[in-house]
Amino acid sequence: MNALALIDKYYPVENELKHILLVHSRSVADKALQVADRHPELLLDRQFLEEASLLHDIGIFLTHAPGICCLGDKPYICHGSLGADLVRAEGFPRHALVCERHTGTGLSLEQIVREQLPVPHRDMLPVSLEEQVICFADKFFSKTHLDREKSVEKVLRSLAPFGEEGVERFKEWCERFL
Repeated sequence: MNALALIDKYYPVENELKHILLVHSRSVADKALQVADRHPELLLDRQFLEEASLLHDIGIFLTHAPGICCLGDKPYICHGSLGADLVRAEGFPRHALVCERHTGTGLSLEQIVREQLPVPHRDMLPVSLEEQVICFADKFFSKTHLDREKSVEKVLRSLAPFGEEGVERFKEWCERFL
């Protein structure tokens, strides 16, 4: 699969939004590949890590987040499930799961219902090691400060308002992947 060709299909114009998506996604891919290099014992699928990292945020153009040039009409939290729908329709169900499961440290069905989140009612927690690694890598990079990698401490602070479950999951990933 050619992840960049798929991005070009949905982002045909060279503009700031496409730039943000590509720079952010490349940073996530590089971080995920660093984890694979540090942990050969995990037998991670490097090609899949790179492709799925590049595609994980493909749905952002459908959302409303003007600060990062997203001028769609859906809430930003929907970008994962919206992107998953696009990627699934293109015939890549495994890549679609990464799109769907990378928000925060993943969203449980319980959390979705409890917080009345406007996403499909199903577990959206990263399951495979590759899904976990991409979700982990994504937490280190924002779309507003493309030139910086966040520290572990800063990531933990950013996750804290969303509950202890996500903080604990990230800490487990730090022990496993760093």
